Amino acid sequence: MRPIIEFCASNMHHGTDKVMKALEQNPDFDVMEYGCLGNCGQCYMEPYALVNGEIIAAESADALHERILERIKEIEAMYELLGD
Repeated sequence: MRPIIEFCASNMHHGTDKVMKALEQNPDFDVMEYGCLGNCGQCYMEPYALVNGEIIAAESADALHERILERIKEIEAMYELLGD
């Protein structure tokens, strides 16, 4: 299972560019950047990304990074439980 992590270019003012670059270092992740993900209200208010299509948001870029990694672990555990 390769998680797909999507970032909005318009959200980079929250520091998500650093999160994106850090996650790109992991060859097991598919990290993508788009001009717009269509969540403009959320994008304006806080750092966020999509993990397999699910919005993950946090109060800071560092917290977002941690939440993304936590969500990926949860997804991987679910896949293991279900037997891939």
